[in-house]
Amino acid sequence: MKNPLMDLTRRRFVGGVTGALGLLTLKPGAVLPQEPVRIARVATTPDEYDKLAKLANNENPYGPPESVMKAMTDAFKYANRYGYPDGGITAEIARHHGVEPANVMLGAGSGEILDVVCTALLQGDRKIVSADVSYDVLFQHVTALKADQIKVPLLPDFRQDIPGMIAAVRANYREVGLVYLCSPNNPTGRIVTRQEVAQLLDGIPSDVPVLIDEAYFHFVDDPNYATSVPYVLEGRQVIVARTFSKIEALAGMRLGYAVAPKALLQRMLPYLVGSINAIVKWGGVAALKDTESRAWVKRTTLGLRAKTTADLVAHGYPVVPSDANFFLVHLRRPVAPVVAEFRKKGVLVGRPFPGLPEHLRVSVGTADEMSRFTTAFKEIFPATTGG
Repeated sequence: MKNPLMDLTRRRFVGGVTGALGLLTLKPGAVLPQEPVRIARVATTPDEYDKLAKLANNENPYGPPESVMKAMTDAFKYANRYGYPDGGITAEIARHHGVEPANVMLGAGSGEILDVVCTALLQGDRKIVSADVSYDVLFQHVTALKADQIKVPLLPDFRQDIPGMIAAVRANYREVGLVYLCSPNNPTGRIVTRQEVAQLLDGIPSDVPVLIDEAYFHFVDDPNYATSVPYVLEGRQVIVARTFSKIEALAGMRLGYAVAPKALLQRMLPYLVGSINAIVKWGGVAALKDTESRAWVKRTTLGLRAKTTADLVAHGYPVVPSDANFFLVHLRRPVAPVVAEFRKKGVLVGRPFPGLPEHLRVSVGTADEMSRFTTAFKEIFPATTGG
């Protein structure tokens, strides 16, 4: 089948845009054993970079669809203006979710949303309750704020321990400023079901805000999963974070948003930088409307994920079940040196994650990239019958 997302080359994009309970409490100022970077950057030339199989940062490898490229190219006429028309991006997001524009806050990717939420809600020595392991960049920001973290270990099957999180909030109620759920979770790829989200919200005091990171929402096929936006309509203290960096292929353009009750957003707005550019706002509107392209990316990604993980399991290496556009494979050896070995073979893979020293996160790329990854994997790792 022809790839509908590759019809418009980068050259046609005018301007060449570049881009207790076993709980662990970390005290203020604690230094976490993790890389102080958001994404894996590669020191290389553009030509060399283009030749690499880029499986490290959970991006859409196909690029923005033609509808989005056209919208962004047309928006270049506003590049020299401040008070430009923005395509109605906030209103379009609100329509997309069935909420009011006052329930929407834009950010430069969901990364800025997470930063703003933490800055606003962890003032006054407040604590964050979350899973251990989860999206580590969030905790880098928490550490910078010198806030406490109460991290609830994952269950043996890598799911988040919702009863454990409820117990942690109750035990520290007066000090908890925020609960964080990443679903599907990064880096495990496992979801928090809609039943578990309800269990959490009903099990903790109603005034405790819950940040639910749905960056990988579009890749889930499990019928037990659902967005948590309806809780915002109910007036619950829920913040849903979304990004255009994944299935919409706008990672380098930086656009994300939060959906939350108006009063909760008012607490966050003073900390927002407001650095989103005109071009990506128009691209975001087009991306929300292009359901056909999203469906193609999801279908293709899930097919390649299934094929690649089956090959790894057949080779003798367990893979954590994933509902995202990436997966974790158990290497039975430290990840850090392996990342360098893959790099020598022209394949970029995920960084080490705290708490998962032998699990490698691999993004799902194109069919060619996944073939290159599988070939490199079999060259680096011998076949095994181990469990």
